[in-house]
Amino acid sequence: MNDAPVLRLASASPRRRELLASIGVSVELAPADIDESRGEGESPEQFVSRLAREKAEAGHRGSTRPTLGADTVVVCDGAIFGKPRDEAHAREMLTALSGREHLVLSAVAVIGAQGLRECWVATQVFMRRIDEAEMAAYWSTGEPADKAGGYAVQGRAAIFVERLEGSYSAVVGLPLYETASLLRAQGVALWNDVP
Repeated sequence: MNDAPVLRLASASPRRRELLASIGVSVELAPADIDESRGEGESPEQFVSRLAREKAEAGHRGSTRPTLGADTVVVCDGAIFGKPRDEAHAREMLTALSGREHLVLSAVAVIGAQGLRECWVATQVFMRRIDEAEMAAYWSTGEPADKAGGYAVQGRAAIFVERLEGSYSAVVGLPLYETASLLRAQGVALWNDVP
């Protein structure tokens, strides 16, 4: 992989940076500070798509490189679960998800030579029952503090997930199959592109 950045990433997420590195894309970080409030009447799909688009737009300002913005939310019974405010909020979310299935929506927007290209992906996640002691122990690890829905499928919470239907990488934070297509459309080479 060439270490010279070929893409601006409008995020400070180490997970997204690692996922992009896994497909051979080096990034320049340009975290975007946007209002992440949900608009009135905005569906979860519209909401996550708008956030990804606004992040890409904010991160792209002043750049000639293609810019990627992304966002991921957990949806249960129509409610959007973002990052927990505190331990009580994390437990509230995990209690709602415990023993049930929920949806993870991950949106990607890339601005480049071909203008704006975007998509969103839905993945169903099936969680086993999680008891109070496990929730407390999980919170004490520090892992759920900055994760949508209060859990990280790629971390210790993997033992809570029975199965998923859809994109594992989307649940982590970036749907790689779809992202690769968007990047190629913008002229960004991946690890397997022959020069």
